[in-house]
Amino acid sequence: MIDRPVVGTESGRVQGAVEDGVAAFRGIPYAASPVAELRFAAPQRPPTWSGVRDATHPGPAAPQGPNRLDLVMGHRKPDWNEDGCLTVNVWTTHLPHHGSDRRPRPVLLWIHGGGFSTGSAGWDWYDGRHLAAAGDIVVISANYRLGALGYIYLPEAGVENLGVQDQTAVISWVRRNIAAFGGDPGRLTVGGQSAGAYAALYHALSPVTGPLFKQVITQSGLWAVPPQRPEDAVDHARRYLGILGLAGNPDPVAALRAVPVEQHIAAYQQLFHEVSVLGGLVPAMYPVLGSFGMPRAWNHALADGRLDGKRLLIGTTRDEMSALFALDPVVQALTAGQARAVAGKLAADGAERFDHAAALRPGATPAEILTEVDTDIQFRDGALAIADHHAAARNPVHLYQFDYTPVPDPDRLGTPHTADLPFFFNHLDAFLGSPMLGEPTAGARVLTRDFSRAAGTFVATGRPAVDHWRPYEPANPAAIRHFAAVGRHSEGDG
Repeated sequence: MIDRPVVGTESGRVQGAVEDGVAAFRGIPYAASPVAELRFAAPQRPPTWSGVRDATHPGPAAPQGPNRLDLVMGHRKPDWNEDGCLTVNVWTTHLPHHGSDRRPRPVLLWIHGGGFSTGSAGWDWYDGRHLAAAGDIVVISANYRLGALGYIYLPEAGVENLGVQDQTAVISWVRRNIAAFGGDPGRLTVGGQSAGAYAALYHALSPVTGPLFKQVITQSGLWAVPPQRPEDAVDHARRYLGILGLAGNPDPVAALRAVPVEQHIAAYQQLFHEVSVLGGLVPAMYPVLGSFGMPRAWNHALADGRLDGKRLLIGTTRDEMSALFALDPVVQALTAGQARAVAGKLAADGAERFDHAAALRPGATPAEILTEVDTDIQFRDGALAIADHHAAARNPVHLYQFDYTPVPDPDRLGTPHTADLPFFFNHLDAFLGSPMLGEPTAGARVLTRDFSRAAGTFVATGRPAVDHWRPYEPANPAAIRHFAAVGRHSEGDG
């Protein structure tokens, strides 16, 4: 490929750059900027442009407050801007007008996490070039609206699940445009991590977007969190308007559009602190049940057979909740009785599960026991339930647990939430200095090659090309593929 390839999209031509043999196109608008009258409106087609648009830099993140996982993942300098935030990034190993091999490649649309409140597809953490090369595929990432700007619920004004609508617009954009980047729109996989995994599964279950793709990747989905109940969403919207001094306003949408975006971010942070509970992961605002893209909760949609016929790659990290607990002095100071009470509030059998885990780990601290129990409640139980149901219906499933532990690990993070991301994207260098990564060993670099290749080849073929990873069998722990670096400092599967 030439160094500065040009591709034509429906809105105009874009010029990218070739990086490590992969063509990268960043910051391509898939929808108009959600500003002025388009704030709190459904996504609209972007304006067209003449000439060639530079696509070597990502667009800004959607407006957002601080990331709760900064201490674990590493700090990001804020780069958000409401204007220009609805963009996609594309990495492709093949352009149809370059070279003799014109076969269209399979496509992965990956949705970033961040609890529907933070995150950005444009961060170098999620650079897709190595993942694209690992599977000879096209990788796409996209921004979507977050927090109150993406999920405030005002049904009387037609404002609902705007972030979900943004993601749906991305899927539509991919279907219409990806052939120009060498991708096959008929071989689309939708995946994501954390809130992005949640979104990917619900898009697979949706009667609107589900028929458009046959493969799903979910990394550490928030399966214990059902879609927000409409009555709770209405209450949170009312409280949000009150924080902004807009309670009782006859035209709340117009009033909200007049509020500076910085005030929206501050008000959302205040609402989150008012409604959050220790050990819980429920955002203040997130997709609402019965609204756009969320007709049924995932367990009911699974029972209805909405996922049947799709290939599924699903997994968790070993110690998901250490991302929030290991560096929290309040959690670390909990007594056994206090930690047991927290577990009891998170699940009907939480206290009994805490007792059982404590009996099996007599030397563990209350915080460590709570981390284990809450990881199961929030993440692992749901992943197993989804995998068991889908495999029992004779659908192909590959289930993993990511077990890599950083070296050194002074904070006893183990394998926290998001720990698999540097390896999924085969981009350890973007996470250097991150506590969850530590100092990458030779074994870690072998692991990142294997894990990224597993993901890439799953997108390409429906089967991850990694030794000793057979399809999952219901209720068979031996069929779970464990990923951990092999070497002097760690042990486990390679």
